[in-house]
Amino acid sequence: MSGSRYKYLFTPMRIGPLTLRNRIVFSAHLTNYAENGLPTEQHAGYYAARAAGGAGLIITEEHSTHPTDWPYEKLIHGFHETVIPGYRRITEAVHAHDVPILAQLNHNGGQASSMYSRLPVWAPSPVADPMFREVPKAVNLAEIAEIVAGYGLVAEHCATGGFDGVELQCSHSSIVRGFLSPATNIRTDAYGGTLDGRARILLEIIDVVREAIGPARALGVRICGDELIEGGTTIDEAVEIARMVEATGKADYINTSIGVATATLYMIEASMHIPPGYAMFIPSAIREKVSLPVVGVGRFKDPVQADRALADGHCDLVGVVRGQIADADFARKAKAGHPNDIRTCLSCNQECVGRMGLNRWLGCIENPRTGREAQFDAASAGKSASAEFDAASAKERASAGFDAASAKQAPGSNGTRSPLPMPTLRSRRVLVVGGGPAGLQAASTAAQRGHQVTLLEAGPRTGGQVALAATVPSRAEFLDVVRNLLAECLRYGVDVRTGVRADADLIRAEHPDAVVLATGAEPDRPWWAGELDRIVDVRQILDGSAAPQGTVIVLDDLGFHQSTSVAELLADRGCSVRIITSGMVVGQDLGITLDMETWNVRADAKNIAQQTDLVVLGAEPEDEGVRLQVLRHTTGENLEMTADWVVCATHARPADALWAELSTTDYETHRAGDCLTPRRAHAAVIEGHRAGAAV
Repeated sequence: MSGSRYKYLFTPMRIGPLTLRNRIVFSAHLTNYAENGLPTEQHAGYYAARAAGGAGLIITEEHSTHPTDWPYEKLIHGFHETVIPGYRRITEAVHAHDVPILAQLNHNGGQASSMYSRLPVWAPSPVADPMFREVPKAVNLAEIAEIVAGYGLVAEHCATGGFDGVELQCSHSSIVRGFLSPATNIRTDAYGGTLDGRARILLEIIDVVREAIGPARALGVRICGDELIEGGTTIDEAVEIARMVEATGKADYINTSIGVATATLYMIEASMHIPPGYAMFIPSAIREKVSLPVVGVGRFKDPVQADRALADGHCDLVGVVRGQIADADFARKAKAGHPNDIRTCLSCNQECVGRMGLNRWLGCIENPRTGREAQFDAASAGKSASAEFDAASAKERASAGFDAASAKQAPGSNGTRSPLPMPTLRSRRVLVVGGGPAGLQAASTAAQRGHQVTLLEAGPRTGGQVALAATVPSRAEFLDVVRNLLAECLRYGVDVRTGVRADADLIRAEHPDAVVLATGAEPDRPWWAGELDRIVDVRQILDGSAAPQGTVIVLDDLGFHQSTSVAELLADRGCSVRIITSGMVVGQDLGITLDMETWNVRADAKNIAQQTDLVVLGAEPEDEGVRLQVLRHTTGENLEMTADWVVCATHARPADALWAELSTTDYETHRAGDCLTPRRAHAAVIEGHRAGAAV
């Protein structure tokens, strides 16, 4: 099997002066890799890895076009000429793989804060953004001219820096979108009113940017097809905007988007609750009315989905962002006929979108290399790579960062130190205990280094808590992390044994040289629960050992999917469900992963009640149910609540008995994941990688 199984995905495409080798676009997205307003070596490593992985076109994150635009700390300040050396490092790294790269230009307008710039936020009208809640300054005509000139200046810097063109962000977070939208442009001068007036600044920017970059570079325009806000731009106006752009004769393609990056951000970077291809109506409608190539986006998880969008005529190119964040070799593996070897994106948003919201650099829950490409590349400098992808070949090992010269830790470009998975000088017998994400990643990494690896899992299948969490229908895609890691283990020759409960005697009988313990965590019953059998843990609901009926209180101490997923599951089974939490909102970290809005919609539809600021102080039996003593900590009020059942999403305790038993032996022993201390899946994968690299 090869790329020929896809009808359009791997056919060439012309956009203006550029010929792309395939239709897969690594579209613009934030990374937080900039330092002091400048691009870094990590930018170069990050984009080059996707170019090496077979992407047809790379579009970088946004480059600010004016000093008034500084909405978040780690933004590239494209208006300073000091960015040019960094631009050259990026473009040279990408061009080494014969892939074109464009820079996205933007001014965020009113979707920003003056926190960093200490300057008034500029916008078409004094309409405050719902997230930043800062009233912007309505720009005058001289300032509009300054904005337009800023785009031209940054375009010049990009051309000097070796970019093959630029893309204008006029979509989800942009002053241009602010002008285009009737919801945020209430001007009465030549830049307001009708669509012709609201689009005036866009057309002026196109003119000045085309003049700056000349005819030999590509110019794209990214348009929001539906803002999903009251009084905002809808698809009909978006189509007209696309026609205006085409009529200039100066643009080479149209890119698309949906939503506004503050009010409706959850629809731009949709989680697994939103179906793949959900935004295809936008490029489809635009493509019917313009002849320019159109890029479609919308949570494409695999190459089959992407090819289908092309085959169905929705778009000419497909933006695959999170899919290539999860696996830089997404395109290469698909073309070589190995789509099952792709580390499929989970759309969990924990380490990509979620880290952006926490002002951290972009990573990936299932790919330890993402966000650390520069340090891996530094370690593997000079290594050759095979032209053809082979799942177990030296090419893949080199791309993973192997270097036979040493096994030292390399300093991370983001202030961290992470062991690199380098090939061992002596193969060892490695025993991994536990088949959750930490154990699977440890086994895979150790096997890639050349060790003989055996993995023992006590249960009938691998996956650990992830496999249990994925039994909830709305979280089924989370199981992809297990599927991906297990496939990788088998590809590298790991001996995976399920239904085997390891103890110290069994481990001694295996005669390993090193042991990695990834035995997970166990439910920790709350102190106030006593022995009441109607108080159970969320895991008991998922594994079927408890089946509540009637009225159920779900206690959310973790602020994440554990409580909300089980609440939905019980509501679907006919229970009357109420979630209580000591926090200000139920599932507070769902906001970070953009799951909060969709959760609240579903909770309302399923009549799931939510109560906050409540701390449970005690429990006692009540007929066939439970009575809780509860404190409203904001007021000091004492309450009583009754239910037939209480389900606890509370903190777990490490399952570390085997660690304690082995600590008196001479074995080299490592711990990874929840048996070290319970956290979320990203920590398990990272620590599994470290443990596998350390043996």
